Amino acid sequence: MDGRDLVRSVRMIKAVGPAQGLRSVRAAWRSRRADALALPRRVTERARVPGAARSAEPQPGGGVIHFARSSLRVRVAAGGAVFCGWDGAAPEPSYALAGACPEVDARVVLEPDTQGGWRVVSERVLVVVSRHGAVEVRTPGGAVLRRELPPRWWERVSEDGADGAEGRAGRPEGGGAARWVQRAEVAADARFFGLGGRAHGPRLRDGVYRLWNTDPGGAFAPGDDPLSLTMPVQLVVADAGTHLVFHDNSWDGRVTLREGAEGAGSGHDRPGTCELRMDGGPLRYWVLAGTPARVLQGWTALTGAPALPPLWALGHQHARWGFAGQDEVRSVVAGYAERGLPLSAVHLDIDHHDRHRVFTVDPERYPDLPGLARELRAEGVRLVSIVDPAVKAEPGDAVYEGGAAADAFVRDARGREVRGLTWPGESVYPDFTEARVRKWWGGLYAERLAQGFAGFWHDMNEPVSFAAFGERTLPRSARHALEGRGGDHREAHNVYGLAMARAGFDGLCELRPDERPFLFSRSGWAGMQRYGGTWSGDVATDWPGLRASLSLVLGLGLCGVPYSGPDIGGFTARPSPELYLRWFQLGAFLPLFRTHSALGAGRREPWEFGAEVLEHARTALGQRQRLLPYFETLGQLARLTGAPYVRPVWWSAPRDRALRDCEDAFLLGDALLVAPALAAGVTRRPVRLPRGRWYDTATGQAYDGPGQVWVEAPLSRIPVLARAGAVVPVAGSDGGTELEVWAPAAGRGGSGLVVPDAGDGWQRPTVERFTSRREGDRVVVERRDGGAVEYPVRVRGLTDGKAAGGA
Repeated sequence: MDGRDLVRSVRMIKAVGPAQGLRSVRAAWRSRRADALALPRRVTERARVPGAARSAEPQPGGGVIHFARSSLRVRVAAGGAVFCGWDGAAPEPSYALAGACPEVDARVVLEPDTQGGWRVVSERVLVVVSRHGAVEVRTPGGAVLRRELPPRWWERVSEDGADGAEGRAGRPEGGGAARWVQRAEVAADARFFGLGGRAHGPRLRDGVYRLWNTDPGGAFAPGDDPLSLTMPVQLVVADAGTHLVFHDNSWDGRVTLREGAEGAGSGHDRPGTCELRMDGGPLRYWVLAGTPARVLQGWTALTGAPALPPLWALGHQHARWGFAGQDEVRSVVAGYAERGLPLSAVHLDIDHHDRHRVFTVDPERYPDLPGLARELRAEGVRLVSIVDPAVKAEPGDAVYEGGAAADAFVRDARGREVRGLTWPGESVYPDFTEARVRKWWGGLYAERLAQGFAGFWHDMNEPVSFAAFGERTLPRSARHALEGRGGDHREAHNVYGLAMARAGFDGLCELRPDERPFLFSRSGWAGMQRYGGTWSGDVATDWPGLRASLSLVLGLGLCGVPYSGPDIGGFTARPSPELYLRWFQLGAFLPLFRTHSALGAGRREPWEFGAEVLEHARTALGQRQRLLPYFETLGQLARLTGAPYVRPVWWSAPRDRALRDCEDAFLLGDALLVAPALAAGVTRRPVRLPRGRWYDTATGQAYDGPGQVWVEAPLSRIPVLARAGAVVPVAGSDGGTELEVWAPAAGRGGSGLVVPDAGDGWQRPTVERFTSRREGDRVVVERRDGGAVEYPVRVRGLTDGKAAGGA
């Protein structure tokens, strides 16, 4: 135990009390001992590189290139996605892919290159492999988007120097336990985004980012890394084009990023670099290139369409760890109703369980939970339940007994149940990497549905085991099924939350086949959007925490997870009235709009922060309610195209370098630009505008981009600007949908979509497309298919005044 571990041990014992603290010490020693006994010891390793190219074998969609000490499979899918796999690694099996691997592009040609390497030529992308194993991904015009240098492996060797069981001779098809590193170069002007949920961003600066889902252990702020949801998914934006790269490997790893520089040194550009080091697993990756919209659409086709939340889940939701019981829940809901504040759901944290045990209810605090759920449902408010994966290891506990009978729990190398420490005490963990265990777990949600819950949030599923030192998770030597392949926690850790989400989602679909499940998860991995969304986790209650909230939502959207949001007000402490209000105003424009706080961190009802905050929060709630038809449309579009609700301001103009560096504003769909107040005392702020005319939706003032303008940001609102020509579906005064049309600039037009949600089931949506154009002093709105415009139309911004220009 080093000094940091000792400090952490003392802090934990102080926080949870002597008894639980000592248990956490025992849990940490138990985990360390298990790994020492079961994991391979560090021995001599031999470095290996591919060597020189010797031959190539054409295959549908590409081919296999053989080197002296390795081989590379290159395959181009029909949609243009490029797969590269070294050492026999194939696209499957994969937790990230949705269903079967995509069909190959039959028109792709593998041909020799003039430099002694090989070229894979397709309509959308060109792949050039050098004679020593460097791989370049280029646009059809020849511009280099990414250059992967030859990889390097470190393999175990026996004491006599020969390859060991885990060396090259014994390496299984598709990769083995060898550590490896791959370094890539990108354009000097490129910017990095993604890697899952990162507190500092959304643009990823120079530094090291770990790929290991981690409970931050209390609260996090910008600079804390890693967090609960990491993904080996990068989106790289440069003048030459945008590309996404996904390394399909769930082992622990580190990504080192370094932005490039133009004209560095003696006038030459220094490329940006990305170095990926993995502790094991296959070296395989996908690259998708094109516009940001096309890249995310291709990513969705590869990893699955985002789950569509039910309509009610787009409204405001209230949570707090520390409800005294059902009477207080009833009182909070009544408080919203008495003040005329819309509310769609209340979330119950672990304190509604019986002694923190999952799939139970505290009979004293909630003597009639189904009755409370029916009562609230009649008022339009749903109940949402927390679900943790850890099961109290106690004879007589129904979930434990059922899981033990089904042999559902993770075991160690000697076949014993792995025990960890969580809120209910000593616990065991379902192995969600086995289909029959997912089936068993999914059936347990019948108890939650019977209690009246309509939605679920998965917590503590990194997974977490309280430990006074070492890692706060299962031993790395813990054994997992991994869909029948077998393996340990080194490979299963990062996909544990993803597999749990699949178990819950599939179970709910079976239990309530006519309803779309509502599920979001603290942890997950690439492809988790198929089963639901996520939230920030335990973000610190301060202004940097507010900024981190926006970074997380933007970064996750660029990794294919469109539905997310923060704990409004921060998780850890009581925010000042100004901080709470600014967080609330930001949340009103994010997909998951939820207040939440820790035990002892104070209440989060808007009226708790004074009359002025209450009125301004009422305004923000009114804005959210008015935009619900737009959020419906954005949710449907996310499912159809992969485009996130919340997008960086460079989304439609990735070659605008000033926009690429803008991190304090965002686009909501294509129509609205939201510029939140992210610091104390802000009443006026600069906004970087994309090209075109933009209207301040509060004042009607018009501005012309590109460039920077200053706009008012009083405490009563945050700036929201509408794109000229936009056709935005909003809620009308009669409760129906109307079209809010922002006047196009003279001689220009605009457009918009309406994709109404027919209900909370699986009905196929109807996409309605509209155009707008300026004819003198009037604006004409038409359906693109020539049909009648059946919605009421309200035109805004129709003035002859001159717009202010951006600087």
